[in-house]
Amino acid sequence: MNTSEAAEELRGWFSGRLPEAWFEGPPEVVLDREEVSVVGRLPEPATAEVSDAERAGVIAGHVQRFREDTRERRVAIAREAEQRFGYKVSWGVQCGDEREMFTTLSVPVMTRLRQHERRVLDTLVDAGVARSRSDALAWCVRLVGKNTDEWLSELRTALEYVERARAAGPRA
Repeated sequence: MNTSEAAEELRGWFSGRLPEAWFEGPPEVVLDREEVSVVGRLPEPATAEVSDAERAGVIAGHVQRFREDTRERRVAIAREAEQRFGYKVSWGVQCGDEREMFTTLSVPVMTRLRQHERRVLDTLVDAGVARSRSDALAWCVRLVGKNTDEWLSELRTALEYVERARAAGPRA
């Protein structure tokens, strides 16, 4: 099964498995090589007549309450999914403009960098932007991802077409 088929099956399974009262609509399910992230949209609490600071506090409390109230069920569902599909499961929510991930994997990635690339990381560490080269590299990846979301989205879509074409072709 290719990655896009696996992602579709996971989306369907989580949509069918999660309690309907948890989220507004189906959850966003994102799959990579090691992990599946499940992010649901929480109904936004009524905050029409409050300050921005109070609104932020209401949303933070709403997210925390959901996290605590659903912890046992989320852990049980994650175990089922991990046994069935073989991926670790991470959870998060979107509420208003706020997105919070409760759990995520931190996966080591091997890379080779030349001196000028290592100096970029060391500069970020020396400036206090990152605690280590590893943190600096993660910061760089987040920055690139943030600034190239549209391009990366187009690339992922193109890769889905490539996977479909490979799946439709003759077997080796």
